[in-house]
Amino acid sequence: MAAAALSFGPEREAEPAKEARVVGSELVDTYTVYIIQVTDGNHEWTIKHRYSDFHDLHEKLVAEKKIDRTLLPPKKIIGKNSRSLVEKREKDLEVYLQTLLATFPDVAPRVLAHFLHFHFYEINGITAALAEELFEKGEQLLGAGEVFAIRPLQLYAVTEQLQQGKPTCASGDAKTDLGHILDFTCRLRYLKVSGTEGPFGTSNIQEQLLPFDLSIFKSLHQVEISHCDAKHIRGLVTSKPTLATMSVRFSATSMKEVLVPEASEFDEWEPEGTALEGPVTAIIPTWQALTTLDLSHNSISEIDESVKLIPKIEYLDLSHNGVLVVDNLQHLYNLVHLDLSYNKLSSLEGVHTKLGNVKTLNLAGNFLESLSGLHKLYSLVNLDLRDNRIEQLEEVKSIGSLPCLERVALLNNPLSIIPDYRTKVLSQFGERASEICLDDAATTEKELDTVEVLKAIQKAKDVKSKLSNTEKKVGEDTRLPAAPCVRPSSSPPAAAPASASLPQPIHSNQGTAKTPKYCIYGTKMGCLFPWTHGRTPPLICPLSVSIFKGLSPLNPGIRGDE
Repeated sequence: MAAAALSFGPEREAEPAKEARVVGSELVDTYTVYIIQVTDGNHEWTIKHRYSDFHDLHEKLVAEKKIDRTLLPPKKIIGKNSRSLVEKREKDLEVYLQTLLATFPDVAPRVLAHFLHFHFYEINGITAALAEELFEKGEQLLGAGEVFAIRPLQLYAVTEQLQQGKPTCASGDAKTDLGHILDFTCRLRYLKVSGTEGPFGTSNIQEQLLPFDLSIFKSLHQVEISHCDAKHIRGLVTSKPTLATMSVRFSATSMKEVLVPEASEFDEWEPEGTALEGPVTAIIPTWQALTTLDLSHNSISEIDESVKLIPKIEYLDLSHNGVLVVDNLQHLYNLVHLDLSYNKLSSLEGVHTKLGNVKTLNLAGNFLESLSGLHKLYSLVNLDLRDNRIEQLEEVKSIGSLPCLERVALLNNPLSIIPDYRTKVLSQFGERASEICLDDAATTEKELDTVEVLKAIQKAKDVKSKLSNTEKKVGEDTRLPAAPCVRPSSSPPAAAPASASLPQPIHSNQGTAKTPKYCIYGTKMGCLFPWTHGRTPPLICPLSVSIFKGLSPLNPGIRGDE
């Protein structure tokens, strides 16, 4: 029944005969090691044995399988490492191994299978070893609720053995019955499949390219897959009713390959439960239990429409991919954690329409220069913007008014190297500056004091600018001639250049000063105020001097225009 569910190509041809050739030897300390190359179809691997290993193998086969005792070349005591003897022995040992494989064409005896490393590289040997392991430890593993790790090559072997339709216990040993594997996989909840980037072991087998079927797993709640080709994985969708957490890394080129592999068979498809607006060729069931999805470290370039099939997702990790645009995430109403770090994003325009409920957003390592698209993410609590291209402090204003924001990271951006970077960034958050944790560091009291000074200076500048505009307008309306501004100094007042923003006292043609209607000479609490109808101008307080000169009276090192 299980074999019928598998479809990995046309009907299998007869298995090619296995071969074992002695391809060389090498001297190790005082003994010679023989290099053996084993071939099984398209797969081959290399093993090394000394003559004493052959002797032990032969003794066991004679005892268990009654093979001819004279089949193995005899031992030599004198000159055992001589080149002529070694070369002759290479040929004799190859004949010996080939004879054994011909004697046991279907299933090799356990001792011979281990000698030739069938339990690592050959289908029957792999499944037999796995079945025996699960026979002995399966119940304990299931009871502990631990993650069970398995290699793609092992899954490939199980898949191939099921497809062959052979008896589940071809060797006659009940411990190696394939049924132990199927019973275990039906009840397993936590699975990890990890391949290798290059050839496996001493073989030419590329694990990441092997096809395998996961439909034998009926109760999975969590699955981790890495270094496998997603296009060659079958049966994962059978876990839709139970799977809550899925991680597929170093394996996929698109989200569709993982979430809807059957989409390639249909021209138009829609997720189950949606209102159909046009003709479709397929209705695809959703991943109704999936809440956590990790597709990081893949080659995904777009967030495609397959996200419609994961409506209950809360945590989505797409970091270390090649995503160019934030798209289609408006379908994920439950999404609260999104990781898009180290992609190729250059714009966030309109992103608030797709990420309305997100609380944690990681955008580190992209090409962002502007933050304008983040200004309406009112639920945002944590924001990581490290390693981008943000230069202007003004960009921080886009996130300065977000009411729930608590943690912000801006390191390794151009703006992070400006003087007083932390206080200038924190000042953009106004009254909430004390609540912000910037770059994983809490705001200090000293920083808050400096932030207050910066805010006071900015307020004075704003008032001054507003007042200047008002006075300019009044001056234009009354068309009054300008009056010179008096400098607060012990030296005689010098004539000051006319200012468009400050009305000047009026002088007669004979140089006699007349009483001005109004003039601005004084300040109060850092803000300019008008002086009217005075015969002599009041002394200017030090605060006003600092402001006129562009310096902060509270901190001479800070300019008022900063």
